[in-house]
Amino acid sequence: MKISSKSLNTGFWAPWLAVNNQHAIYHQWEQLEASGCIDNFRILAGEKSGFREGWFFADSDAHKWLDAAARVYALDPAPRLKSLMDEYIRLLGLCQCADGYLYTYNQILFPNQRWINLQIEHELYCHGHLIEAGVAHHQATGERALLDIAVKAADRIVADFAGKGPTKTPGHQEIEIALLKLYKVTGQQPYLNMAHQFLDQRGKTKGFARHIIGQFMDSGKREKYVDEKKEQYKQAHPGDEIGRVPPANAVKSPRGAMLRWYLGALNGQYFQQHLPLTKQTVPVGHAVRFAYLQTAAAMYARITGAADWVPALKESWQRMVERRMFITGGIGSLPHMEGFGRDYELDPETAYAETCAALGSIFWNWEMAQLTGEAHYSDLLEWQLYNAALVGMGQNGKCYLYNNPLAVRNGIQRRTWYEIPCCPSNLSRTWASLMGYILSADEDTITIHQYINSRHEVKEEKSGQITEISIETALPGEGVVTIRVNGAVGRKLRLRIPSWAQEARVVVNGEITRRISAPPREALAPQESEWITLHHDPQNGEIIELTFDLPVRLLCADPHMRDHKNKAALARGPIVYCLESIDYPEVDIFKTTLDPGSITIEENSEFPGNLPLIKAQSTDEQPLTFIPYHAWGNRGPSQMTVWVNVSKK
Repeated sequence: MKISSKSLNTGFWAPWLAVNNQHAIYHQWEQLEASGCIDNFRILAGEKSGFREGWFFADSDAHKWLDAAARVYALDPAPRLKSLMDEYIRLLGLCQCADGYLYTYNQILFPNQRWINLQIEHELYCHGHLIEAGVAHHQATGERALLDIAVKAADRIVADFAGKGPTKTPGHQEIEIALLKLYKVTGQQPYLNMAHQFLDQRGKTKGFARHIIGQFMDSGKREKYVDEKKEQYKQAHPGDEIGRVPPANAVKSPRGAMLRWYLGALNGQYFQQHLPLTKQTVPVGHAVRFAYLQTAAAMYARITGAADWVPALKESWQRMVERRMFITGGIGSLPHMEGFGRDYELDPETAYAETCAALGSIFWNWEMAQLTGEAHYSDLLEWQLYNAALVGMGQNGKCYLYNNPLAVRNGIQRRTWYEIPCCPSNLSRTWASLMGYILSADEDTITIHQYINSRHEVKEEKSGQITEISIETALPGEGVVTIRVNGAVGRKLRLRIPSWAQEARVVVNGEITRRISAPPREALAPQESEWITLHHDPQNGEIIELTFDLPVRLLCADPHMRDHKNKAALARGPIVYCLESIDYPEVDIFKTTLDPGSITIEENSEFPGNLPLIKAQSTDEQPLTFIPYHAWGNRGPSQMTVWVNVSKK
């Protein structure tokens, strides 16, 4: 089955996609240039003098931009973007070793060393993003220059790692996803086998603490050597600009967070190296690494039909949703570790909830939805898309949030770039791929996962018959979805009833065919989402209309959460709302108490998508304005809170 999808350039997502294509992708390139990341490749290629800038994994930021740029180009083939991609691909070709290796940190600073400190220094992670970029560029342009670079890199990895033991697994998962994508494009079995080996050998290193201590010590020596070389370069070249990388993102850390990071590293949990994958049923460690690991395992299971890891994938998802995920869908409670805390350790102010972790969870949810056919994965994907992920990009496409707490008193605000700029291009490649998350099809059924304005062609490859599906909606602002079916159908249509919809109605060609009613839900519950299947084959020209109610809901904090008694978060449809102090500087948003009987809806045109504002009053009759959580921080420095005190009268 072949599916081609495109946006209708209307509705909630249209302005976000336009900003991504026309502004964000170019801003990110400019920042990579300004911070010296692209110059690292020019230095390696011998086209420029200077000292290498950034972390040892800085290559991945440029590769991920190229991945995003290729996906954007597939939607909007602008000559300027093509020129930037071609220039970077030219540099990559000059920098890649004849045998496929490409990692500027070692090639410039340690030319005789490779695959050093795999748990820490991200060589395989960088190669993974290079390979993903190669796949995306080939799919977007049909050209092979970058794909050939990716294949050479993958062949080098297979040659160096195939058949090696568990100590030769990456510390930051990503290469597994890349190899699986490359396998799907090339059909080369060694890539599939290599991905399986990396996944299957996790958690099997004996004496991991001793192993990781040795890597930390060696990596520290290498960093000291680099610092000394940098100082020597500064003294020898006083006129050169060194240290162009911007500061790190601001965080608020709970007591003992750094100690817990060390302990998590020693016992392997930080790297998901503590247990074999079949036994990893509790989300632990670095949240992005966890999400990429789960994504790769689900991808492998879907490609091969192997079921060994599926029970653990399902159980870890359930544990995450019920005990280790914020109401926004964000994951990762602890700074320093950038990862999961204990069950119900969900402090809104120290929440890390990295943007990349939300995106990784979206990737995982999509794979699980395809693998299992269960609706709750698509439901959580929607929730995280509108809240935990969308908050990461400012509405102009040129300012970002790295970590996404649910309460901010000071210090955290949107910035144009970061010391570790992994999130901006990850957002851009996700927005550029958004149409691919809407619909799936098999021999019997067309399934609509997300209600986003779009048009799709489902082509039966044997017969050549095409079914056209168009989706038009003002969701999440308004609750009506219109689906039009044209062409040769021959399949049932399956539609998702979101967990946030208390009342839903299905109308086919003007006749009500289904009414769905559920009790009010006072908690985030993607498990309550369900599919409905139209038990007739849709006919050519058929129109299906879904109507969802969109009341304001008070989502109560779990009683296990500390200091959250009588607190709630406001949501409407899939959108979580928050209070931002810029709207009323005289009100203490952390102490005010909401009168739930005062809640009303007010139209709004200030934020993209024209989502309504929620208006209310406090118990002392102060006016309160709740804005979408993803929109906070776009009007300058401000305090913010998702959780509010609620009167119980």
